[in-house]
Amino acid sequence: MSLIENLKKQIRDKKPTIVFPEGNDRRVLRAAIRLNEDGDLKPIVLGNREEIKELAKSENMELMDLEIIDPEDYIRFEAMVHAFVARRAGKATIEDAREILKNPNYFGTMLTYLNKADGMVSGAVHTTGDTVRPALQIIKTREGVSRVSGAMIMLKEDEMLLMADCAINPDLDEDSLSELAVVSEETARQFGMEPKVAMLSFSTKGSARHERVDVVRNATKKAMAMNPHMVIDGEMQFDAAYVQSVGAQKAPDSPIKGDANVFVFPSLEAANIGYKIGQRLGGYEAVGPILQGLNKPVNDLSRGTSEDEVYALAIITAAQAIL
Repeated sequence: MSLIENLKKQIRDKKPTIVFPEGNDRRVLRAAIRLNEDGDLKPIVLGNREEIKELAKSENMELMDLEIIDPEDYIRFEAMVHAFVARRAGKATIEDAREILKNPNYFGTMLTYLNKADGMVSGAVHTTGDTVRPALQIIKTREGVSRVSGAMIMLKEDEMLLMADCAINPDLDEDSLSELAVVSEETARQFGMEPKVAMLSFSTKGSARHERVDVVRNATKKAMAMNPHMVIDGEMQFDAAYVQSVGAQKAPDSPIKGDANVFVFPSLEAANIGYKIGQRLGGYEAVGPILQGLNKPVNDLSRGTSEDEVYALAIITAAQAIL
């Protein structure tokens, strides 16, 4: 059974509510309609009702009982405004809040914060920053996590991999890289994986000398101290982490025998390039980015996303809300 089908079974009884701020995007609307028809979760789309109805008509889609909320005429808007001002604790006035909450990402994040939704999926139209900024200001990071990071779940037939940080942090020092390893291991475990974490570099176990190699090596030690029970090794080149014959040659004493399934990249640059190569050349379905470390699930799509990827990320977000 695929990851998505398995997660659908898990969420079906609780039927979490997921909000989509980009209701006027055809990919998002089509995915929301499918999700509503399937009945495993409850989607809410945001936007102008008439525009959404026109889009549905042009795409030959039936909205049926899909819930649409227009922030411009939301009946509880003033209560949301006051809740936002309180949450921002002096960083926004009532007038500021009324303007800010017309932004669908802020509005959707507030619905999630106020428990009117269990999670949010955005990013088909908006940038990662547009999605993450409201989440950081309103939902915030959970205790013990210093920063949000982004992970991609890579799916191909029965194989599932996790790659991080593909979306948020351009530069990672030892402390942030070790924290990324620990939270990525937790994310993988949350979705039924038995995580084996490879800390990636252009060196395997001392084959090259460079300050960036030292950062990865030291971060690996710090991650092991943070969670002594995790299976982790580094620094490792990707082939040593993923190919058994190469791993046996380059790192014969490693606890990872070419069977890593969680890959922690040394920089956003490397991670973003790496997952997209896997997606476009390797034939993997890339779901995410899943934002790690928040108090409630808010997840970010790539602007090159497909309807199927919106659908899958919504299921993952719903699962995060109840797991």
